[in-house]
Amino acid sequence: MTMRPIRIIGDPVLRTPCDEVTTFDAELRALVADLMDTLLGAPGRAGVAAPQIGVGARVFVYDAGGARGHVVNPTLELSEELQGGDEGCLSVPGLWYETPRAMRAVCRGFDQHGEPLVVEGSGFLARALQHETDHLSGRLYVDTLTGDTRRQALRAIRAANWPRSTASA
Repeated sequence: MTMRPIRIIGDPVLRTPCDEVTTFDAELRALVADLMDTLLGAPGRAGVAAPQIGVGARVFVYDAGGARGHVVNPTLELSEELQGGDEGCLSVPGLWYETPRAMRAVCRGFDQHGEPLVVEGSGFLARALQHETDHLSGRLYVDTLTGDTRRQALRAIRAANWPRSTASA
């Protein structure tokens, strides 16, 4: 089992858009395995994206809403209907904020062998698919916040004394 350290906000890899995966080989399968080990290695995790372990590839894993898997090179189709609810992130440890997201999401991409796949979800699964796909574009959930909630989040982030990465976050 290879549980990789989670990168924390402030690490440039989290703000850098990831490269499309073009080679579906043993290296990609090892990355998916490391991501899944990192996801399942601590309780309460819903997803981990490649940049969160320092890899700039468009890959994430998820375990949310009763579904578990991975997506390579995801694209999203989102409903206009929104859901409310608090959201947090392993890369912004300990902070949770009301974060509006689409109620439903259809995520299209590929599996680790290059086969097309579609993941459809609503509620928590839709939230996780959106959250993880944002990571691949260099976006964190706090970037979606507005108004007083955004100001509160930014103050808390500035005040936090986090290490650069942590295996237990």
